[in-house]
Amino acid sequence: MAELRLGPLLRYTDGSCATVWVETDRPCTAEVRCADGARGTARSFRIADHHYALVTVGGLTPGTATEYEVLLDGTGVWPPPDSRFPPSVIATPGDDDGMRVAFGSCRWAAPPSGGKGRVGPDALDTLSARVAADPTGARPDVLLLLGDQVYADEISDATREWIAGRRDVTAGPGDQVADYEEYTRLYYESWLDPEVRWLLSTVPSCMIFDDHDVIDDWNTSAAWLADMRATDWWQERVLSGLMSYWVYQQLGNLSPDELAADPLYTTVREASDGTDALREFAARADADPASVRWSYRRDFGRTRLLMVDSRAARVLDEDRRTMLDPGEAAWLREQVMEGRGDGDGDGEGEGEGDSHSGGAYDHLLIGTSLPWLLPHLVHDVEAWDAAMCGGERGARWARIGERIRRGADLEHWSAFPSSFDALGDLIADAGTGPGAPATVSVLSGDVHHAYVAEPSWPGRTPDARVAQLTCSPVHNSVPLSIRLGFRFGWSAPARALGRRIARHGRCAPPAVSWRRTGGPWFGNQIMTLTLRGRSARLRLEQARANRDGTNVLRTVADRKLT
Repeated sequence: MAELRLGPLLRYTDGSCATVWVETDRPCTAEVRCADGARGTARSFRIADHHYALVTVGGLTPGTATEYEVLLDGTGVWPPPDSRFPPSVIATPGDDDGMRVAFGSCRWAAPPSGGKGRVGPDALDTLSARVAADPTGARPDVLLLLGDQVYADEISDATREWIAGRRDVTAGPGDQVADYEEYTRLYYESWLDPEVRWLLSTVPSCMIFDDHDVIDDWNTSAAWLADMRATDWWQERVLSGLMSYWVYQQLGNLSPDELAADPLYTTVREASDGTDALREFAARADADPASVRWSYRRDFGRTRLLMVDSRAARVLDEDRRTMLDPGEAAWLREQVMEGRGDGDGDGEGEGEGDSHSGGAYDHLLIGTSLPWLLPHLVHDVEAWDAAMCGGERGARWARIGERIRRGADLEHWSAFPSSFDALGDLIADAGTGPGAPATVSVLSGDVHHAYVAEPSWPGRTPDARVAQLTCSPVHNSVPLSIRLGFRFGWSAPARALGRRIARHGRCAPPAVSWRRTGGPWFGNQIMTLTLRGRSARLRLEQARANRDGTNVLRTVADRKLT
């Protein structure tokens, strides 16, 4: 009898269909059966002796929530008979529904081996407990996980012990993951957490990788990549990372129509074993990042989400460094501007539930794991370092710059100055003129604190409210050095220091200026945008431990954006 190893994960949803991902212990037919009669089936496919299925459920009714169960070869496996959680449901949006978008990044399933200070309650666990306690109450309509869903380079004691039982941890990557099988262990450890497992079974999710999904500082620079490729273990590591990402995360990001048009997905499902085909795809993606697109688009009624790959799509040559390769940048602009319309709404009688933009969407969300707008000191140091590494002050400073870049993780959008300015221009274009949305929000994580920053452009004022919304970590350490460093980084003295550093690098001033309008906030946290009509409201909640041992989410910021 087939058994469920991992999942179910509710991934894509729209008004009439959804996808549900599962991993099983053997080949089987997976079925999702809903209480309202909607259903779907899929035959499992095989990757590296693991079995998976992505079930498309059709026949759903817009604006409803229906309980579902999972069957393998006709036998029910979800919900478990002894489950302490409410039934998992598939909720479909209605035509006039608003939506709640919760997001965050950087989650340790368990603290890594060796310890890195106090961690505190897991914000995803705590969110799950709250939703489970009031299953008919307010809950996220979609959960955006903005990177570092697993940590391939910071593993727990339990995982280290498991790895040591299968290979010599003094060789190769040591006590980091080495291959596909070890990646599966990371996902089991993270997604078998009972609270997280149930939450992901009942709240749709969209995901994108960041560096720790593969390795810290992944694709920092051409020199970094050359050093990694010179090792005897990197090739297996990066291919396994991309293969596992495609299986565990990327497939669920796509709509049924996109899946049907995906030749790799077709090949893998039709093969008796899809490992070789997926490995060839990963090798091509690693050798030529422009040949693969990990970025994707999701439209939720009048809200457009563009999840942007800011790791694998980079051009790393120092003389033409960009965060996005030309094809990726063109794709992003096309998706932003598509359907902007002529702005034929009259704007009369606007209220929170009204929509009069005339464009295709009222809210534009750009998900990028790395923040676009950083504390000013950090921005200026990254721009300076990019100039040094590019040879602005000679070969000696270029070598120094490369050492600093790696040591201080200087590889955000501001470390790619032309890309930073290009993204700013695109956002200003999107938010200006007839058909402009009410808000443009850049959603990010990575930097282990949360904040709101709002840009302005000289000689130009977009019609949309534009904000950088950063939220991390979901569950990680936030040492005192990070708290002090980022508090200082936002200060006026730090800004003055940054300007001096930028002058040394002969850096052109950025095309956009910005100010912090919220934060910094430190802790394990989740940020939620509530979007209704052309209104937007922001809430930041932190996981806190009560004296009785229970954990709660406490609101530390709640404000209206529009």
